[in-house]
Amino acid sequence: MSGASRSPSPPRSPAMTPARRSVLKLLAAAPVAAQVSTATPALAAPRAAPAQSAAPGIVKPLPPELFTIRGTNAEANFAALRDTGLHTPVERFFVRNHTATPVLDAASWSLTVWGSGLRGGPARFTYDQLRRLPSVTRDVAVECAGNGRSFYTSQQGDAASGTAWTLGAIGVARWRGARLSDVLRRAGVGAHAVDVMPRGLDAEYVTDGVNLGRVRRPLPVAKALDDVILAYEMNGEPLPYDHGYPVRVVVPSWVGIASIKWLGDIEVSAEPLSSPWNTDFYRLFGPSYPPGGSAPLTRQTIKSGFELAPETVLAAGRTHRLTGRAWSAHAPVRQVEFSTDGGSRWQRAQLRDTPRRNNWVRWYAPWRPHATGRTHLLARATDTAGNTQPERSVPNTQGYLFDAVIRVPVTVG
Repeated sequence: MSGASRSPSPPRSPAMTPARRSVLKLLAAAPVAAQVSTATPALAAPRAAPAQSAAPGIVKPLPPELFTIRGTNAEANFAALRDTGLHTPVERFFVRNHTATPVLDAASWSLTVWGSGLRGGPARFTYDQLRRLPSVTRDVAVECAGNGRSFYTSQQGDAASGTAWTLGAIGVARWRGARLSDVLRRAGVGAHAVDVMPRGLDAEYVTDGVNLGRVRRPLPVAKALDDVILAYEMNGEPLPYDHGYPVRVVVPSWVGIASIKWLGDIEVSAEPLSSPWNTDFYRLFGPSYPPGGSAPLTRQTIKSGFELAPETVLAAGRTHRLTGRAWSAHAPVRQVEFSTDGGSRWQRAQLRDTPRRNNWVRWYAPWRPHATGRTHLLARATDTAGNTQPERSVPNTQGYLFDAVIRVPVTVG
């Protein structure tokens, strides 16, 4: 495949065309990208998990006290984060799969960068070559766009399709990897490049009898060259299989679908790119939006929550330490307020951490209830850009970006 050839724009129809498959087969024979001089020892594969899991297609154990199985996904129990630090332990990190976790081998893995947005032909990077590039380490939250989706129905009475997440489709990890910008520059990204589209190596996704191909979603080249990393470590260890081993994309502040797992290739295009994951999905549809839907979702939103299971019974006349977490994709959290009477009165909670971008803060508040009976606990975050959680989220048919204050029912007895 010569550097002058231009790869075709992706079809708007869901299935991958035979011609496009041929292009990808040709890429396997592309010349390997030049190695850089800095040597870094390769990490071993992640430790094997038990053969059985509580959910089909997920490798790691999913104990019921830590996870709720939702189809091919596993939602973390938000209350179970109470005894964890800023970084979500791998064994408690949520899993979002379209199909099943592939068990790949880093020794035979490679990344192909290709497309009309390059100055030359395709380039291929092996795992060792990627690890020889200068590395960066970043604390970044990864959050599904549908996190909190169930509250559209349970709190607002609005129907929403999709996985009925409560608040556990988020985790914060310390990711280490190569800058995507370094990879693109070594591959010869041109000034004429417009979009960059990573694609995963998990199985093709079939829904309602339609094959949508492998999971892929475009990024504007400006974002790709900014703060995106190709991660091969999570919390100081090789990526676990369920979280993208051997290499995944991490896109700070954006909806989780952008952080493609099990990365296999990246198309760099001189024309805008599309896929089902930015046309049919991950846009806002409904009466409050244009007939064709909103622009594709990029940045996540603002949220907070109590590390407390709904319907918990708390003793009257005792001081309870209420804890929780708050985060915003727009700016660091500035303050968290809480209410113990359903929202009539609000007080400031104490922040336990220094607020930072792309991360959450833990907070706490003492509460000594006297009156017995049922009430609702509420938490409300405000970030340094002035964004505050509203009382009600604007509904959309697929239930994305829920940002309203969440009401946690408890009983004082």
